[in-house]
Amino acid sequence: MKSRRFGRTGAQVSEIGFGAWAIGGSWGDVSAQDAKAALHAALDAGVSFIDTADVYGDGRSEQLIAQVLKERGGERPFVATKAGRRLSPHVASGYNDRAQLSAFIDRSLKNLGVDCLDLVQLHCPPTEVYYQQEVFGHLDALVAAGKIRHYGVSVEKVEEALKAIEYPNVKSVQIIFNIFRQRPISLFLQEAQRRDIAVIARVPLASGLLTGKMSAQTTFAADDHRQFNRHGEAFDVGETFSGVPYEVALAAVEKIRALVPQGVPMAQFALRWILMESGISTVIPGARNVAQAQSNSAASALPPITAEVMQALRAIYLHDIAPYVHQRW
Repeated sequence: MKSRRFGRTGAQVSEIGFGAWAIGGSWGDVSAQDAKAALHAALDAGVSFIDTADVYGDGRSEQLIAQVLKERGGERPFVATKAGRRLSPHVASGYNDRAQLSAFIDRSLKNLGVDCLDLVQLHCPPTEVYYQQEVFGHLDALVAAGKIRHYGVSVEKVEEALKAIEYPNVKSVQIIFNIFRQRPISLFLQEAQRRDIAVIARVPLASGLLTGKMSAQTTFAADDHRQFNRHGEAFDVGETFSGVPYEVALAAVEKIRALVPQGVPMAQFALRWILMESGISTVIPGARNVAQAQSNSAASALPPITAEVMQALRAIYLHDIAPYVHQRW
């Protein structure tokens, strides 16, 4: 497992991390036993970055991570969590309530069993929040209080990311970046590198589409966001299948399949595509079981993708996918 520098935090983290949404909820049934086994497998493979949130399973994800790390002992991985989506209603003004934000942090500290959180990210807040300097002042106060070491943002849109990194103490940005969501290449990644901002690539497999294992006949459980959020009914539709219409994406996947080297799983190939960008600090695929965790981690060992194949993938994006997503996010 190769590592990369995590921006101005000074940390070195595995370039393949572990996205812990699936072990919390909204991806169908994942037993606690399978969830913990997947996390153990990832850590055994050299993963040293875990991303979670307080709303993943209403704290279940954070609690499972705490259990696994207690079982393992030894050096702890870098654990990032998120705050803000517990607000009800989820509105911009809620982020400017220092007491409420502090209460969310206290809850995550308890769930994760630590005295100080490595990284807290605002969890895809409304766009207006990025224009409220006071919110970032609240985060500075939490750093000063010793409750969090660093803070960053998780964003839906490139424009939000560019605004967020104007604040001097924002250390990281989490953003959707994959073969189907290439807009960050145009400006954001260069600007993040210039400011030494850590970048976490989320939804790297487009909710499983880029594994190449889905078809028009694939079905999803009622509590799986790939069933209940296909049109943005519960949260931003860009989080589900990267916002690409399902049938359109399936057709593009078949074109991508022809470019994948023989013997390489498409999921690993898709993760390796992300790692071709030096501005990415870590990629956080989810895993529901040991096999997925091991396969994801193996992507770090793949050789670079050739320039010709990179160009072909760009052409597929521009022709087949960009009309649906490029200007939206």
